[in-house]
Amino acid sequence: TKGGIVLPGSAQEKPQQGEVIAVGGGISLQSGERAPLEVKVGDKVVYAKYAGTEVKFNGEEFVILSEKDILVVLG
Repeated sequence: TKGGIVLPGSAQEKPQQGEVIAVGGGISLQSGERAPLEVKVGDKVVYAKYAGTEVKFNGEEFVILSEKDILVVLG
């Protein structure tokens, strides 16, 4: 570009979208208590392309994400 900025191909890729099918027990706080998660089963979410860990289970592919990796909850 004229300004000398070059974006790698990975930076130009669009985020991924998925549906929450399960959630954990919440986030452990320093006090030892658990804070509930803000997402719930059935929510549609958008997450960064390389966020999380991809796993296969019973022939299906899933992505395990931390709640902090979710960019937006669509509903």
